[in-house]
Amino acid sequence: MKAIQVDSFGGPEVLKPRDLPDPQPGPGQVRIRLSAIGVNFIDVNHRNGRYSLSLPFIPGQEGAGTVDAVGDGVRTPRPGARVAFANLPGAYAELACIPAERAVPVPPRLTFEQAAAVMLQGMTAHYLATDTCPLVRGDVVLVHAAAGGVGLLLVQVARRRGARVIATVSTAEKEALARGAGADEVIRYTEVDFVAEVRRLTGARGVRAVYDSVGRDTFTKSLDCLSPRGMMVLFGQSSGKVEGFDPTVLGGMGSLYLTRPTLGTYISSAQGLHARASEVLGWTASGKLKVRIGATLPLAEAAEAHRRLEGRATTGKLLLLP
Repeated sequence: MKAIQVDSFGGPEVLKPRDLPDPQPGPGQVRIRLSAIGVNFIDVNHRNGRYSLSLPFIPGQEGAGTVDAVGDGVRTPRPGARVAFANLPGAYAELACIPAERAVPVPPRLTFEQAAAVMLQGMTAHYLATDTCPLVRGDVVLVHAAAGGVGLLLVQVARRRGARVIATVSTAEKEALARGAGADEVIRYTEVDFVAEVRRLTGARGVRAVYDSVGRDTFTKSLDCLSPRGMMVLFGQSSGKVEGFDPTVLGGMGSLYLTRPTLGTYISSAQGLHARASEVLGWTASGKLKVRIGATLPLAEAAEAHRRLEGRATTGKLLLLP
């Protein structure tokens, strides 16, 4: 099979196209012939060693395609089934073997591209707004990187729950995308101070929650945007790791909450995974949740995909096609 392999940690250039033996499904596993593969920032952190994995490895955490073989003991899904997966390794390839219980059915009305684009990031948006900080009508929240893959989906899910959404973006093009997703207010952080704007837009009260996937560059100022007992939801670190933080600061700023959630915790059981994924995929199939596929590239161009992602040159979802 064709695959991308990482033999050493480093920049995008370490993503090497390889011809590898076809994997064989073990007991309880299914093999998926992938039609679309999601590119996510966690892939960058695996590639550069920030989140260390054993070398060599095939990167990628998300994909969609057709079951073409099953291991011993698997009753469902059967060969020919349309499925998707997320938060599992080895997606940058033509074939991937995963536990059968982690294969989620793809609705007939959904393309493989849509399914691959919404699994990881859609479920992330879902748990952030429904579980990490369960939003209710009237809440006001701040969403950073609102024109990105998670950002555009999170804006929509927050709005579905009745929240007022303030979004931050870097350009006029990205502002239009965030507004199209339903953001009530959009701040171009490259032109104005987002803390001052949040305070102005909220009558100095601040927001109930900040959803921050940026990390180091926005963390401290994001705390200044929160109302007393507000929640700082740090779910990514695209600009780098937050270091040297003194948690006693939270008390002096109004008894703030700080959490660092990960998707894996929220889909640790197969039942929880299927319930969350089914709702996200169902919303997408019905048009209630709109996923933007910003670009597609051949699998062999995974390095270029990472360059675009790290260079903040993407909007919406970036896909690789085997």
